[in-house]
Amino acid sequence: MHHYTVPDTLTKLTQMGDVTLFEPAGDQPLQERKSPQTLSANQPHPPAPSPTGEGEKRMNREHFQSSGLLDCISHVSTPQGSKPIMKAMMTTACERNCYYCPFRAGRSKTHRVSFTPDEMAGAFDILQREKRVDGLFLSSGIIKGSITTQDKILDTVEIIRRKKGYRGYIHLKIMPGIEYDQLYQAMRLADRISVNLEGPTEERLERLAPKKEFMRELLTMIQWAEQIRRDHPHEYLARTVTQFVVGAVGDTDLELLSLTEKLHRHAGLTRAYYSPFSPISQTPLENVDPTPTIREHRLYQSSFLLRDYGWNVEELSFLVDGNLRMDIDPKRAWAEENLRQAPIELNTASREELMRVPGIGPKTVDVLLRERQNSTLTQIHELRKLGMRAPESAAPFILLNGRRPSEQMSLF
Repeated sequence: MHHYTVPDTLTKLTQMGDVTLFEPAGDQPLQERKSPQTLSANQPHPPAPSPTGEGEKRMNREHFQSSGLLDCISHVSTPQGSKPIMKAMMTTACERNCYYCPFRAGRSKTHRVSFTPDEMAGAFDILQREKRVDGLFLSSGIIKGSITTQDKILDTVEIIRRKKGYRGYIHLKIMPGIEYDQLYQAMRLADRISVNLEGPTEERLERLAPKKEFMRELLTMIQWAEQIRRDHPHEYLARTVTQFVVGAVGDTDLELLSLTEKLHRHAGLTRAYYSPFSPISQTPLENVDPTPTIREHRLYQSSFLLRDYGWNVEELSFLVDGNLRMDIDPKRAWAEENLRQAPIELNTASREELMRVPGIGPKTVDVLLRERQNSTLTQIHELRKLGMRAPESAAPFILLNGRRPSEQMSLF
């Protein structure tokens, strides 16, 4: 495997380009992936994705290395606010052969670039001191095994933290099957760690990445991370996220969301990312159709209901094939089945009941609970005054002082 040696680390970084463009790192992955900052000035913006996936089919899927430094910077939403993040890899070489990955072993179209820990730390330090970035997402291909590769990631961040004195946001990729002490060190150095499961079951992962072991190398890492947090309750330790490759090997939304729910409840998972599959030439899955972006959107909507709204996966409306409806968001799908004939009275409903109504989220619920202590809600326009952006979306599923909003509106 050939490696390129470039004296100037920033020049080498530009050769790496947008290698992590399709690996989400922030709290708003859809917006992050489309961010203009991820495209250099001389490159066209990709077409907006369509619900059918036609936009994805037209995109240039070979856009993984280019010549602009801006390709390495993404503006992402983090727990510390929106930040320009340097997204990079220690190496784009890899000894594994994941079937969907542009960096898989033997793919000649991938330009192989590697950094030493000193080089990567130095490049980040320059950009951070110039205030071009304020955060780091660091991943890597695997060379000489996961443990050796993870050590290089850790050595890099040790330099950034200890020698360069950087105290800001860092998100680290966890290599499959690393040692317990390496994971603990990563969690002490970073704000967030990614253990990418890629598939929701052992069988799905086998078809995506046959050299990875679902339980020993991946799920165990997530379980260890939660145990480390429990064993060290007074330490600041990174939160855990994961990522799935959606739609390449027949995975269903039910499989993806069932595992997501278990990880949220029992393994301290902060969030799951759902990356729609995009075919890459010179890979075994190059002829598989891309996954429509609307499926990604529905998965995120559903996962937030599980994580933030207290829903169970059994309450989501799945079709007979185990997938979500694409024509309607999951919260409204539930409301159509459960609330249209039994609307909720906003003046007396509990917090949990209010959170079931389409168009009403946690912030709106807080305002509603305060407002109704002093007055009775009787008109739908009052909801807009309380900050609800589209009260009409809730109208079919609520009562205001015993009456449906639609009946009230017909009087005027």
